[in-house]
Amino acid sequence: MNVKAIIFDIYSTILEVGPAPVDAESRWQQIFKNAVHKPPLITRAEFSAAASRVIAQRHHWARSRGIAWPEIQWPSVVIELVPELAGVNEATRNEFIYQQIQLGRTLQLTSEAAAVLRWLRRKNLLLGIASNSQAYTLRELEELLAEHGLSLDLFAVDLRFWSFQNGFSKPDPHVFQGLAARLEARGLRPSEVLMVGDRLDNDINPARAFGWQTWHLTAQPESDPGGGWSELMVHLQTD
Repeated sequence: MNVKAIIFDIYSTILEVGPAPVDAESRWQQIFKNAVHKPPLITRAEFSAAASRVIAQRHHWARSRGIAWPEIQWPSVVIELVPELAGVNEATRNEFIYQQIQLGRTLQLTSEAAAVLRWLRRKNLLLGIASNSQAYTLRELEELLAEHGLSLDLFAVDLRFWSFQNGFSKPDPHVFQGLAARLEARGLRPSEVLMVGDRLDNDINPARAFGWQTWHLTAQPESDPGGGWSELMVHLQTD
């Protein structure tokens, strides 16, 4: 197998994604009051629907300029829909945005995933990230890694792709081209790189197009090789 570098997706890969919290609506009311000192005029569901329309429009504009897989800046979408946030300080605004996104789903770093990441750290393998993400992703990842005694330092700074910093997202080949160039600069061949992700369209297929090895991280993989974290561990130990 001869793997020298592993690039990870984040959501539904390193971080397990679960359903929204049961008290999401009451929390929406509270975080709104905390930030702008008055109750919201719309429900959380109405906010989400409006956000989807704004995102669709911004994606349309980006595609008209030739960006096939665009990414948006979530904070600017939120401020467009909640203009009162423009008048609060940055820390308050950022906290609202972070708490608001927590209402849509729950996240965890499983003990199984953490164990594999610790093992990879001991093996001194080069680790990177390719994530369709927003600024809040970094805080989510940092906090959940810290619960297991880990940190973002696991991942090489030059091998972290965050879509919100680039204006485009997976499966755009430029995501993988950029990482491939940095890996090549480190002296690695494509066959020595492993992409680990949960989606065939965003992770597995584009990585294979660059000659990388892949692991479809899911309980019921549609691509071989694949499986859960324990199976990935066995796979890597055969190297």
